[in-house]
Amino acid sequence: MLPSLNLPASLLETLSALRPCFTAPGFVTFCGLLAGLAGRVHRRTVVGMLLGGCLQRAWPHDRAHYFFARARWELDQLGLAAAQLVVLLLVPPGADLRVAVDDSVFRRCGRKVHGAGWQHDGSSPAKNKLSYGNCFVAAAILADLPFCSRTVGLPVLARLHLPGKGNGPGKVETAAALVSQLALAFPGRLVHVVADAAYHGPRIAHPAGERDLDLPHPAQRGAV
Repeated sequence: MLPSLNLPASLLETLSALRPCFTAPGFVTFCGLLAGLAGRVHRRTVVGMLLGGCLQRAWPHDRAHYFFARARWELDQLGLAAAQLVVLLLVPPGADLRVAVDDSVFRRCGRKVHGAGWQHDGSSPAKNKLSYGNCFVAAAILADLPFCSRTVGLPVLARLHLPGKGNGPGKVETAAALVSQLALAFPGRLVHVVADAAYHGPRIAHPAGERDLDLPHPAQRGAV
């Protein structure tokens, strides 16, 4: 580790499970940015993560931007490694997996923002529930934590949804692909999928590896 990166031993031990997903310098950058993300909850930007980790004077800013733009790591590999860690630490051995799928709009503007457009945004304060930005479809593993009275969802996989007909798979197809990855990663467990009515359809009800999945009837589903 670099002298400027000083993290608690317990956190480094947990993050070591994700070490195979990165190169040696990439892993150091990842650990620093993750610590900054945890400490800068109100400004979740690249520069905000540097500030949250108190690394703005220790690292050049382009080091953090390079990590997201050109560094050698793969999003699905990291997500599946995180899923293995979540299941190992927070899900009882052999228990069924509960996976919630939903999409969220990250409000962005500018002609060079890839994949941005006017999209449905359930969190928008406007009456028409539209926002301009990127839309990500995410899959989260549900877990019961001893210090929380409610079940929490821990996002492990996500993909960018490209708006517009013919620009790529729809949200339901994307969600089905994410759930299928989790089902294949945990072949010995039954996977229960929870989603709202927008994700009701044959592609999510019968994705690849459907024998490992159990999707409740639409009337039994709760909102994610």
